Amino acid sequence: MPDFDIFEGMTSISAVIKSIQNGSSDRRIIKILYNEDRFSKKFREIQFLKHAADSLGFEIISTTSAEIDAMTSGTTHGGIIAICTPRSFPELNVKNLTNGGFYALIEGVEDPYNFGYSVRSLYAAGVDGIILPPRNWMEIAGTVARSSAGTSELANIYIADPLDAVNSFKSIGFEIVCAEIRDSESLYDHTFSDSVLLVVGGEKRGISRKILELADTNVRIEYGREFLGSLPSASAISVISFEILRQKRNKS
Repeated sequence: MPDFDIFEGMTSISAVIKSIQNGSSDRRIIKILYNEDRFSKKFREIQFLKHAADSLGFEIISTTSAEIDAMTSGTTHGGIIAICTPRSFPELNVKNLTNGGFYALIEGVEDPYNFGYSVRSLYAAGVDGIILPPRNWMEIAGTVARSSAGTSELANIYIADPLDAVNSFKSIGFEIVCAEIRDSESLYDHTFSDSVLLVVGGEKRGISRKILELADTNVRIEYGREFLGSLPSASAISVISFEILRQKRNKS
């Protein structure tokens, strides 16, 4: 893991600040660099950053656009970046899980942008926690934060071996639901339990056989016409997670 992470743009940086302020992250901002030519008219954002700098103890430094461009991977930074320490993620502990909660296990998503889109949808749908394998895309936190609109910094994320995680959730009575077309029922015919772990695999490798054997049910997304393809993992996560949200709202 690198000695620091770079976050680009106000959306990602604001999420980092919020996660530090609410105590959900042990990340620390070392300094923020901004280009005055591109950022000078954003008075409200500057004031927000100055207040955060006073309370969190980091520097705000004006620099050239060329220096910022040299430190970033694209041009979507909007003239501002934050250099931060890495964030550590706790290992999954069933004692900390929310009874009646909605959790998601993402296994084998191979693209950092799709991963970020998945986190964004899960967070928006009210997920209580996201479980990731030890090797995951959070090692390039800046890219994931940008594609997730900052939600990767705000979500509760836990690290666990996928098979161990599924067994842990089963041991405390969670329903294990896999997004899988084989031996499945329609998403819209399934009634989700109050406590559910959704497992979604990558588009190439899918979900491992051992996890599928432990699942309580598999669900598939019904299409509006004959379609032999499959949705991207991020799209499937969005559809399923918002169906879980809809059912939770109806129950309450």
